[in-house]
Amino acid sequence: MPNILKTKIKRVTKAVFPVAGMGTRFLPATKSIPKEIMTLVDRPLIQYAIDEARAAGIKEFIFVTARGKSALEDYFDHSPELESALRRSGKEDLLEILRDTNMDSGAIAYVRQNRALGLGHAVWCAKRLIGNEPFAVLLPDDVIAAEKPCLQQMIEAYEQTGGCMVAAMEVPPNKTSSYGVLDVADDMGSILQVRGMVEKPKVEDAPSNLAVIGRYILTPKVMMNLNRMKQGAGGEIQLTDAIAEECKTPGNVFGFRFRGQRYDCGSKAGFLQATVAFGLSRPDLREEFSAYLNDMVALQKAAQ
Repeated sequence: MPNILKTKIKRVTKAVFPVAGMGTRFLPATKSIPKEIMTLVDRPLIQYAIDEARAAGIKEFIFVTARGKSALEDYFDHSPELESALRRSGKEDLLEILRDTNMDSGAIAYVRQNRALGLGHAVWCAKRLIGNEPFAVLLPDDVIAAEKPCLQQMIEAYEQTGGCMVAAMEVPPNKTSSYGVLDVADDMGSILQVRGMVEKPKVEDAPSNLAVIGRYILTPKVMMNLNRMKQGAGGEIQLTDAIAEECKTPGNVFGFRFRGQRYDCGSKAGFLQATVAFGLSRPDLREEFSAYLNDMVALQKAAQ
């Protein structure tokens, strides 16, 4: 395990949610609604990310948005008419569910990314709200089913290491070109000391098959690095490149093998897989949904 730092590690209480993307892979649905409020079972994607952040102790929520995201902003606002109607109808259970979606005044902030220059640029847009504090970044496309929420696992590990920490998972070697990939200096089990990161390397050039997925804990130094970043892979300003700068000092960057199952809800197949998994995990839906799926499989086998 890494040595505990002598200096006190600052608590992580701020989180950035980059939600400025147009969601073109889900057209035509995203013509009128932000991808982040597309519904997984009965909650929008962004609610899963918010709940995970809350469980990890996050108090300040910073959304990096763009034009056409007003429905996302409205989602976290109070709805007095709906709340009154539920209260008059005695539907306290639904009222409680609705209250869980509200955000306290001052807890949530929105900044605009006026140009689509990549994830690194989106995170950089929040720099004035971050100040000189460590912060988390959560990508709502990555939904993680875990007994203990992924970011909570990471913050507990970060309290031992300090520095920057990225969530990592093993992917098939032929898929490494779709991810940021870790170059590992020391594999300590769940915590990995990182000496480098490469964004979307060619398969033959990938330093490992440990891919970075959408959970980060970052130091304010990363914002300074983003100030100097030029366009990288794909012509965008890559967050991976800014974190990789911190790898030049040993012990500054760590990977974390989280315990849980990640679903890529930025793809249609991943969204469908998550719908099945989360639907089957629900006691109120499991029996009926499982019976339906079994019937569908039986019909497909009969048709072959």
